[in-house]
Amino acid sequence: MDIFFLGTGAGMPAKLRNVTSIALKLLEERGAVWLVDAGEATQHQILHTSIKPRRIEKIFITHLHGDHIYGLPGLLSSRSFQGGESEVTVYGPKGIKEYIHVSLSLSQTYLKYQLTVIEIEEGIIFEDEQFIVETRLLEHGIPSYGYRIVEKDRPGTLLADKLMEAGVQPGPIFRKIKNGETVTLEDGRVIEPGEFLGPVQKGRIITILGDTRYCENALLLAKNADLLIHEATFSKGEEKLAYDYFHSTTHQAADIALRAGSKQLCLTHISSRYDRNDWRELVKEAKEIFSNTEIAEDFKEITIPLK
Repeated sequence: MDIFFLGTGAGMPAKLRNVTSIALKLLEERGAVWLVDAGEATQHQILHTSIKPRRIEKIFITHLHGDHIYGLPGLLSSRSFQGGESEVTVYGPKGIKEYIHVSLSLSQTYLKYQLTVIEIEEGIIFEDEQFIVETRLLEHGIPSYGYRIVEKDRPGTLLADKLMEAGVQPGPIFRKIKNGETVTLEDGRVIEPGEFLGPVQKGRIITILGDTRYCENALLLAKNADLLIHEATFSKGEEKLAYDYFHSTTHQAADIALRAGSKQLCLTHISSRYDRNDWRELVKEAKEIFSNTEIAEDFKEITIPLK
């Protein structure tokens, strides 16, 4: 499981930072990529990476400000020309369905794959055997959501040597035990999976927030997250400016990480008022409150290992 930053700036594209888009690479887990937001030129950013648009399975939109959605119609369109045939589901606030429909309709864009658009409300918006995705409303000038992506716990490692010592040979029985099934052997012995599996591997938690003021829902979404990605549009001391523009400061992001018990914090959505020389200072400010902090840059990748 890897996080790859395609764009990390606020408001409009800049030389050093494109506008927001984050890829969650789940290649080992499900052979897929999930995107959070698709600001202008997201598909151009992808061209400089190993990410394959045909692998994109889900796109989660935090809110409908242009720096988070202007790249979406082009990306959806180009995916058809790049061999993408599998279904894509887009999740986002009310209005995202109309935005996509009008953009594709007026440009007479035909997609070769099924596109499903789901307008979200707070709560669990997706669940399967591997993941749960929960969303809550944040505080911004328009409805803006944060996403909590929870990987479900995995069964422990199969203790194959121990099974063979018990006289069980590799084959279908191994698979059943790995899946947690109790097996009765031909000689009548009952094999309980708990005796032949290592400890359960705890699932990982990634929290990605849209634009927001400091708020309690951010805290709830970030609880015990392995990685919290929080906007830090402004530096410390700019709390009034951040409040007036519905954004957060470095100190506010770090305080959420600390209070939520998050393990790692990555700052993003950085204002273009801060140049490369300022970025180290922004990290230093956040570390005054939460030590395990880093700052996102375009094309930066963070690996979240299994526990």
